[in-house]
Amino acid sequence: MSSFLARHPIRIYWEDTDAGGIVYHANYLKYMERARSDLLREIGASQAESLAAEDGVIFVAASVSIRYRRGAKLDDDLEVRTRVKSLGRASIVFEQNIWRADELITEGEVRVGAVSRRTMAPAAMPKALYERIAEFTRGAS
Repeated sequence: MSSFLARHPIRIYWEDTDAGGIVYHANYLKYMERARSDLLREIGASQAESLAAEDGVIFVAASVSIRYRRGAKLDDDLEVRTRVKSLGRASIVFEQNIWRADELITEGEVRVGAVSRRTMAPAAMPKALYERIAEFTRGAS
């Protein structure tokens, strides 16, 4: 697993909360999605470019495991910490934890699969994309 840890800040707004002022449980998945997208963008794996490429792939969530430890509330400042746990030719497993200061509030693991943008069938990542992600995770270790 890569030791590189991407950090993505999140501020909690009224729209993120339920009637009790607590973050609605599904929003934690949205925060994790944003953090993964930003991580891929940061390492040069543009999802927009992949959509336009003839051999492009898109990443879709294949499995999610999440454990809610504490609730976040209105005006909290959170941080999604993401690392690549494993990289395969057609999938990536991300470890994603959400922190409020030094308190771990949500633990998650998300496996995304690569699918052909044309057929939506599982597909290996193009070699250049795979190598870019692999190089990044090796270089960041």
